[in-house]
Amino acid sequence: MNPSLISLSFALLALAAGVVAQVAAPKVVERDEFSVVGIESRTSGEKEMAGDGVIPQMWQRFYQERVLDKIPNRADQNVYALYTSFSHDRMGEYTVVIGARVKDKSQVPAGMVLKSVPAGKYFVLASEKGPAPSVIPTAWMKVAALEDKDQLGGKRAYKADYEVYGPAATDPQNLQADLYVGLK
Repeated sequence: MNPSLISLSFALLALAAGVVAQVAAPKVVERDEFSVVGIESRTSGEKEMAGDGVIPQMWQRFYQERVLDKIPNRADQNVYALYTSFSHDRMGEYTVVIGARVKDKSQVPAGMVLKSVPAGKYFVLASEKGPAPSVIPTAWMKVAALEDKDQLGGKRAYKADYEVYGPAATDPQNLQADLYVGLK
């Protein structure tokens, strides 16, 4: 058999395997309630999609002001981006908190807020690895597409969604995050 035909066959098999993996059953997990302390801002899906949002500036402030270092009683070394207080759906207004999961709710530094993430079912999607301004919005677009097709493993709750950035996610040009989408 022609070597290039063999290579094409393997490429098609790999592509088919990738398509099958993409339509696999959604990963849904149960999570206990926890709290996040961090900086807060209000925005909307409409503003963020139009390029008029606040999230990129929040991340810049988070790192420039070394917010993570100022949060006492951190439960782990991860960074959390919490989306909560939704007005209605993904295009409406919501609150963004960038910070850390905490063990103790009693110490909230000045200029920061404490928010609770409710216990419940969450759809989990891992972003691709790469530049944050590209891979994180792309991951949320995948969530939206799955939501539109009722493929999240349940209806979206619009109470709290969050991203988890592990300790290795220190390079914004080469990171990966896990997205947790709250379900009813």
